[in-house]
Amino acid sequence: MNVTWPPDVRRARRQAGASADRDVTVPDMTVSEGAGSDSAGIDGAASYPEAPRQDITESIHGHEVADPYRWLEDADSGPTKEWLRAEDELYGAYRAHVPGTAALAARLTELLAAGEVGPPVWRGDRHFFARREPGQEHAVVYTVSAEGAERALIDPTGIDPTGATTLDSWRPDREGRLLAYQLSQGGREESELRVIDVASGRPVDGPIDRCRYTDVAWLPGGEAFYYARRLPPEAVPAGEEQFHRRVYLHRVGTPADEDVLIFGDGLEKTNYYSVEVSQDGHWLVVTASAGTAPRNDVWVADLTTSAPAAPNLQVMQQGVDAQAWPRAGRDGRFYVLTDRGAPRGRIVVADPADPAFPEYASWQELIREDTEAVLHDLAILDGPGLGEPVLLAARARHAISEITIHDLAFGDRIGQVELPGLGTVEGLRERQEGGHEAWFSYTDYATPGVVLRYDAAEGGTHVWQRAPGAVAVPAIHARQVAYPSADGTTIRLVVISADPGDAPAGGPGPAILYGYGGFNISLTPAFSAPILAWVEAGGVYAIANLRGGSEEGEEWHRDGMRERKQHVFDDFHAAAEKLIADGWTTSDQLTVWGGSNGGLLVGASVTQRPDLSAAAVCSAPLLDMVRYEKFGLGETWNDEFGTAADPTEFGWLLSYSPYHHVRPGTRYPAVLFTIFDGDTRVDTMHARKMCAALQYATSSPPDERPVLLRTEAEVGHGARAVSRTIGLSADTLAFAAAQTGLRLS
Repeated sequence: MNVTWPPDVRRARRQAGASADRDVTVPDMTVSEGAGSDSAGIDGAASYPEAPRQDITESIHGHEVADPYRWLEDADSGPTKEWLRAEDELYGAYRAHVPGTAALAARLTELLAAGEVGPPVWRGDRHFFARREPGQEHAVVYTVSAEGAERALIDPTGIDPTGATTLDSWRPDREGRLLAYQLSQGGREESELRVIDVASGRPVDGPIDRCRYTDVAWLPGGEAFYYARRLPPEAVPAGEEQFHRRVYLHRVGTPADEDVLIFGDGLEKTNYYSVEVSQDGHWLVVTASAGTAPRNDVWVADLTTSAPAAPNLQVMQQGVDAQAWPRAGRDGRFYVLTDRGAPRGRIVVADPADPAFPEYASWQELIREDTEAVLHDLAILDGPGLGEPVLLAARARHAISEITIHDLAFGDRIGQVELPGLGTVEGLRERQEGGHEAWFSYTDYATPGVVLRYDAAEGGTHVWQRAPGAVAVPAIHARQVAYPSADGTTIRLVVISADPGDAPAGGPGPAILYGYGGFNISLTPAFSAPILAWVEAGGVYAIANLRGGSEEGEEWHRDGMRERKQHVFDDFHAAAEKLIADGWTTSDQLTVWGGSNGGLLVGASVTQRPDLSAAAVCSAPLLDMVRYEKFGLGETWNDEFGTAADPTEFGWLLSYSPYHHVRPGTRYPAVLFTIFDGDTRVDTMHARKMCAALQYATSSPPDERPVLLRTEAEVGHGARAVSRTIGLSADTLAFAAAQTGLRLS
C-alpha cells in the first residue's frame, strides 16, 4: 500500500447551482447584427452560423449582468441542435483545407506506439499491472503468477470494441484472489463497480452503479470492502444527483441495496470520501473533502475493538484548514503526510499507544518540510534483508522529481534514489507485507514511461519494465527559465525546442504556450506525442508553471485561487511576453493552449490580452463564471473560485469571467473550442456560449482568424481511446500550425 495526495481525477470536479438574489428579464429571442455577423466566413465562402442574441440582463448583487446566449445552455433544444449542426459544418469546411493534419496523425500514431506500462501491485508472489501494447486503444490489466505466467484480466477494448468504454480504476483484494474494477461508457465517468475471480476470470459481483471516484478498501479475506456511492437520484433534490455520497460496507455477492451505511449522513453534500484499510485489517481510515477544497477531515477506527459494520470512528483531524493523509505502518504507528504547518508537506508519526491518539497532540514530526520541494508520496521498506527499515520520500523540486531515503525511526536523511534524469516520478509502491523493494514510474519529455525498481538491500535502481513499443524520439532540448510576473513574483517556464541553445538560432518562430494554474495540480515533465510532433516540425512548445498549481506547494496554490485568481492570468500573460522578449516567437506566431481550468486560462488570455497571440486552443473550458456552479460538477469547485451566492465572491468571478468580457469590435485571435458530448465535469454550454459571443464580436475576418467549435461524441473529460487522442491532437496541432505559419509536410 502506498500513500499519496488524492489523484488529480478527484481534484478537478463539480458544477451546479448557488442561489443569488437576482432580477431576471427574459424577453423573446431577437437577432442582433454585430461585428462578426455578416463577415465573409471561412475561405470567403461561409458566414458564421446565425446565433440570436437574447436581451437578458440579471441584477446580481448590484451588478447588471448581460447573458445574450442563455439559450445555448440547453444542449437538447431544437435551436441549440441546429446551431451545433451548422458549427459542425463550418468546422468541417475549415478542416478540409488545413494542411498537414494527416501527416500529424501519422506521426502521432508512431510516437504513441511506444505504449505504456504501470508499476506493479503485489499480493504475495502474485502481482498485477496495466500495460498498453502498440496498436491497442486502452491499457489492459494483467496478473502474473508466482511462476511468471502472465494473463490478461480486464481488456476494455475486448469488452467494447468501439473503444468508448474506459477502465476508471482497479484494485485486487489483499490475498490476490478477487479484483474490483470500475468501467464507464462514452467518457461519462459514471463508474460501475464489478468484481471478478482472478483465477477463473468469472464475474462474482456487480455491477454496482453510482460509484464515481470511489476507493475500494478490502477487508482481509476478500469477503467485504468499504466504498463510496452516491444516493439514488430519487433520494436527493433535483439537480443534486451528482452529489450526496456515503461510505458503505459491501459484502461480496450480496445486493448493493443491502450494503451497510457506515458514514456520511448529515455531512456536506459535495463531500468526496476516501477509504483505506490497513494491510492487517486492524485500522480503517476515512477522509472527507468538501469538493476540491484543499483541506480534509480524517477519522480512524480500530477494527479489532469495533465491528466492521459499525466501526468506532475517532477524529484525527476536523475543521482544520490543511490536508492529512494517514497510513498505518506495519510497525503499529501511523505515518501521516500533511501540509498542516508545512505548505510544502511533511511527515509526522502518530502512535496509537499515545493517550492523545489520534488527535494532533499525538503527532510527532518525522521528516520536516523542505522549503524548496513539495512532498507528495512515501513508501516504507522494512523487510528482513535490511539492517534498519527506511522511508522513501518522493518530492518535486520546482516540478522536477526526486526520491530521498530516510531512517524510519528518526527521519534522518541517509541517501537518495538514483533517477534517469530530470523528470517525473509517480506511483511509488511497496509490497503490502513489507520488503526491501519499491517500484515507481518515471518519465520525462523524451522518455516514454518506464517502471523502475529500487532495491534498498543493494542500494540500486533498475528497470523493471519499459514501455513495450520501440519509437524513434526526435532530439529535443528543454530548458527551465525564470521570469517575473506582474507583481514581481518569480515564475518558471519550460521551453522545449529542437535548438540546443538558450535562444533560437534562426529567429522567432511558431510557438505554443500551455498552462493550467489551478486545483493544486502541477505540470511536470512527461513524454508527450503532441509536444514531440510539434517540436519535430519546427515549432517551440512552452509550459508555464503558474500559481494555482502545486509546483511550489500549497501557498503557491492559494496565491492563484479565489480572490487571487487574476495572478494566474497575469503569470500566463507574462510567460507569453517572456517568450516574445527572448526571441522564441512573436505575437503573430503564438498559440495559447489549455483545457478545463486551463480553458478558463485561455479564455482570460483571449479576452484580457488579445494582442498577445494569433491563436488559441480552448478545450472543455470553464468560461461563464457567473453561472458555472449550476452545471456539471461546478458546485464542488466554489472553494477554488468562489461562489456567485456571496456578493464579494461574485465580484471576483465577474471581474475575469471570459464570457462577460467579450467586447464587440476587438481583433481577437483565431480560436478553436473543443468539446465532448460525454463530458460530465465541465458542461459544454461554456464553449457554446463563448463561441457564439466571439463570433459575434470579433473584428478579425473569419478567413484570417476564425472562431470554430469542434464537437466530439462518445468521449468525455478524461480517458479516451488512443485513436481518439490522435484525432483530437492532429486537428488541434494543425489548427495551431495553420494560424501561426508552421509548415507541415
